Amino acid sequence: MSEDRVVGRLPTPAPIESWGAGGFRFADMSHRGSLLCLPSGMAAWDPGVPPVFDETTLAPLFAEAAAIDICLLGTGRTLVPLSESLRWRFRDARISVEAMATGHALRTWNILLGERRRVAAALLAVD
Repeated sequence: MSEDRVVGRLPTPAPIESWGAGGFRFADMSHRGSLLCLPSGMAAWDPGVPPVFDETTLAPLFAEAAAIDICLLGTGRTLVPLSESLRWRFRDARISVEAMATGHALRTWNILLGERRRVAAALLAVD
């Protein structure tokens, strides 16, 4: 097993096979908790409790902004609108952002990844 897998990171983006029960399945692995899907790979993500979408929790995503055209934010079971300040942060980084329920976000991630688009996703785990 590679060191990346041990520390909660897969060094390549991958389609998400299933979700629920507080986690995700992808690349023949099971991950419990929220997930960042970036051009550099898939990583465990801790948005806090209650979950917060802001510049601090999304810092790893903004660090890869040059490789991202669109970001999908999976906000849990339902859509949670983004703050205006976060929308401006995405605009400043030249990244289109779409917030939606986690299930919709991961299905869109799979489609865009399959199209080889420059996509990222921040997905809240859902029980």
